[in-house]
Amino acid sequence: MALNARLDHRNPLVFDTHELGRRPGALQRLTRTVDAPKDFGIRGVIGVPEGAPVELELRMESVMEGVLVTGTARARAEGECVRCLEPVELELEADFQELFSYPDADDRGRVIAEPGDDAEDDEDRFFLEDGLFDLEPLLRDAVVLALPMQPVCQEDCPGLCPECGARLADDPDHHHDAVDIRWAALQGVADSLRSGDKDETSGAEAGVDEKQEK
Repeated sequence: MALNARLDHRNPLVFDTHELGRRPGALQRLTRTVDAPKDFGIRGVIGVPEGAPVELELRMESVMEGVLVTGTARARAEGECVRCLEPVELELEADFQELFSYPDADDRGRVIAEPGDDAEDDEDRFFLEDGLFDLEPLLRDAVVLALPMQPVCQEDCPGLCPECGARLADDPDHHHDAVDIRWAALQGVADSLRSGDKDETSGAEAGVDEKQEK
């Protein structure tokens, strides 16, 4: 990740590390409840609703090359069952850990003249900006990894009837009489023959009646 651009300390997901200084071993713990940002989860499947409370527990430790951030996020996620489409709610707990590097230090904590010379390395790293770091990208990744890709209302959810769409959990005995397609055509022919026989019989009876009248 490249250097952050103009982080706003008023953003509840932006944290200040100035109290740690650059003293390796310095430690700070804090808790904070923030509002979930937009699209916080797996879009169209399950996620934490925008504005819902997210409880954060953070441990920030100063190391040679930056600040190591370890934490846990807790929130309630909402979605729908992939089998029966009923609403699903679950308690989410996502753990995360990441090193936020000093902009002027390399992987070994040594000061370098111009940070960001190696663009490929920078893309995989998180950086501090004026002692601040933005937790949102890291938190978003952790939440997505902690959520089920195919949420279900219960592990043994039988889903919906493929013929009529009825929820099978509400009616365990629900079924439809199966028709063997191999006999369906013959059944149609048999029905036609029966209809033809009835027509011929009716015609014959009509002819007999006419003769009797004569």
